[in-house]
Order: sequence, then C-alpha cells, then structure tokens
Amino acid sequence: MSKLRSLTALAGAATLTFALAACGGGATPEKAAAGGEVGPDQICPDGTLTMGVEPFEDPKNLIPVYETLGKALGEELGCEVDVQISDTYVAEILAMQNGKLDIGQFGPLGYVFAQKQAGATPLASFAGEDGKVSSYTGGIWVPEDSPIKTVEDLKGTTLALSESGSTSGDAVPRKALIDAGIEKDVKTEYAGGHTEALLALVNGKVDAAEINSQTLASATAEGQFDESAFRQVWESEPILNDPIAAGPNMTPEVSQAVQDALLNLPAESVAEIGEYLDFTPPAGKPALVAVTDEDYQPVTDLAEALDLTTDDL
Repeated sequence: MSKLRSLTALAGAATLTFALAACGGGATPEKAAAGGEVGPDQICPDGTLTMGVEPFEDPKNLIPVYETLGKALGEELGCEVDVQISDTYVAEILAMQNGKLDIGQFGPLGYVFAQKQAGATPLASFAGEDGKVSSYTGGIWVPEDSPIKTVEDLKGTTLALSESGSTSGDAVPRKALIDAGIEKDVKTEYAGGHTEALLALVNGKVDAAEINSQTLASATAEGQFDESAFRQVWESEPILNDPIAAGPNMTPEVSQAVQDALLNLPAESVAEIGEYLDFTPPAGKPALVAVTDEDYQPVTDLAEALDLTTDDL
C-alpha cells in the first residue's frame, strides 16, 4: 500500500488559496446572529469571519458555489465572510490550529482530526429533503466487463484511491480491504482527488477505483462518467455529510451566534453545493441542521479501527 503522507511534510501547505470577499457592505447589525445578542463586533472583531473548505472538488468549481454560501452567511452575521478553499485536507486542519480559520467545513474524517488537533467544535451540516443531516456512500467501481465481482476479487489488482485523509476516498475503502483480508494483496494508488480516481478508472490506468456517490453524481452530470460502462462491486454504509465546525478561538457565545446564522440560511444558498455533495436541501425547512461530536462517532471509530493518527494524513 502506498505510504501515507505525513502531517509534518505538509506543514508548509497551511496557507490557503482562493480567498473570496463573500459579503457586501449592506449587512446590518439587526440581522447579526439571526437576531441574537452577539453582534458583528464580537463575531468579526477584525471585520471578517474566515471560513475554510476542504478540497473535495476542483477549486475552480467550488469557488462560485461557496461564494454564494459566504454571502448568505455574511448577511446573517452582519459582517464579511472570507471563504478559502484549502490546498489539502491537512492544510485546513493546520490553518485552524494556527488560528487562521474561524470556521471550516471538513470532511467527516478531517473533522475527527480537526477536533483532536485543532479543537474544532461541530456546528451544522447540510440537510437533505427530509430535513435531517444528509449522507453519502463510498463505493468501489470496475469496468462492466471486469471479472471482479466482489471486494475479495480485488486481490492482485490495482485500486485508485482519492487521497490520504479522505473518508470515502481512503479510510472507508481501505477498511473494506482489511475486512476482506486482502489489504496486503491489493496495490493502492492515491490519485490526488475523487475526480482523479474516477478518471484513472475511466482511462484504464487501474483495475478499480473508489467512486463515492457524490463524485458519481457530479461526474455523471458533467459527462465525465458513463455509468453503464462500469459496475459497482462494493458500497459503504451511509456517511453523514461534512460538518461546518468552529475553531478553538471562538467563545461559546460567538459559536452559538454563528450556528444560529448557519441554521437560518435559505435552501438556495446551498443548492449548488448539494450538486457536489449529493444532497437536495429541504423546501421550507432549514438548509443546515445542528450536529454534535456524537453524530460523527462512527468515523471516530473508523479512525481508531485503522489506528490512524494525524501523522497518517
């Protein structure tokens, strides 16, 4: 198996890119914190709230959709929201640890380590049509004419994974290999991202690839993937969608105000994000719902089962 990249080696990547001025000057203190007592001066003492987003998709695709979210959140809080797309999963954790992020959207596994490494506290995640936290699944796909029918059949083959630190693109499929007793008999290669893993399969560079339901939906919609030419041989249990978490420097009062604002966002502010994270926001209900550490306990258990530490990211 490919050696996991170390946290130390990636320390230089902590500077995030693609900062967006996401809120204009029309926000009013009356709208701050969805009507709460904590105002913009407390929430954004420097005039800006900084939000990080993990690179689960090509940044050029993420920038415009998160600009919409940032603008809506800024209007609720009464101050500017600066949205930044991280270079890597680790970079976002380090940025929050180093006080460069006020809040961040992390992948589920990334959140587990952000909580341990940077003291992150979960605030909210994206709601599905039923008004509950939305979820997605990990998967392993092969060409339609492949002799591979099950996970066990992957023995002696090459499997493309996303990148270290990804929940559905790394930890979940690797646990499936371990459970099948073939983890040492499969050559795994980190492709550099979910889309890259999918394209490695499409271009015939590997025998199989991890493709989660989110990437499947977006790649199919964009014409990058013809589902009829491939076959899924394994699917994970549902994984709760990404949490948005507060950094350690936020007071409980400010965290509550930001959470209230997130829970007050309209569905249209996250609709485009849903196209990438495979959820449809509910009509007439909050676009995000509150989450806690307990909601992500299964991912914590997964990290412990794989004996992962932040050095493994």
